[in-house]
Amino acid sequence: MAIELSTAGIKVKYAVETTAGTRPATGYTEIPEIKSIPEFGTDINTLQTTPLSATKNHTYIAGLTDTGGALGLTVNDCPSFRTAWDACVSAYADLTGGKQMWFEYAIPGMTDSFFYPGEPVALGFGGADVDEVLENTANIIPAGDYEWATAST
Repeated sequence: MAIELSTAGIKVKYAVETTAGTRPATGYTEIPEIKSIPEFGTDINTLQTTPLSATKNHTYIAGLTDTGGALGLTVNDCPSFRTAWDACVSAYADLTGGKQMWFEYAIPGMTDSFFYPGEPVALGFGGADVDEVLENTANIIPAGDYEWATAST
């Protein structure tokens, strides 16, 4: 029987490389108040390879995965989030020597987490409606390949 998992308790974290080109295994910092994470890496381009001799079906090979550009995380726009996001953006701005920032989606009940390198973007104003929670979109621009790997410690 499958063990179903809940989205309750998912954490979004970031860390910077200490060695350029090596994803950190420890030292991740949680970003609080994340409400929604978009899909990532599920749209793959296919390249048609059908030869003229084919008479019934096209043939394909896998192309590149399209993340769709910046990943927009929906957040509660509150002081604790802004403090954490500003620290993340600042840490990214301080990177040198070809180092990258990595993001982790840590899911309770799983031994692996979802990781990808990316660039956090400074916040704009997320808009407002009457009698609603103040929200914003925290954008991260993917900067390399994603992977499932052992969760950080």
